[in-house]
Amino acid sequence: MRRSKLEIHLDVLTVLARHGPLKLTHIMYKANVNCDALKQYLDFLIQHNLVEEQTLQKRRHKTGVVYVITERGLAVLKYFREISSALQITEDAQKVPAFLY
Repeated sequence: MRRSKLEIHLDVLTVLARHGPLKLTHIMYKANVNCDALKQYLDFLIQHNLVEEQTLQKRRHKTGVVYVITERGLAVLKYFREISSALQITEDAQKVPAFLY
């Protein structure tokens, strides 16, 4: 089953919330998204201030880029979890028990 764009955005936010600052490749494997698509999703999340790109100084003038979830990103993730759990509760309440024949 394919994930929607919203589900992939939420998966990326969840990975960053759980594992902290990560490189592109690590996000790619943990969120199960290919590199080109992930770059587009991260660009969208950065534009909406849900994720930040941070440059790390390594040895001998080398730099590395990691991605970090912002406070706004954490709030969005929290709201989606609450909505998801509320919808799950209402779905369960509306299920009609099956009759045995």
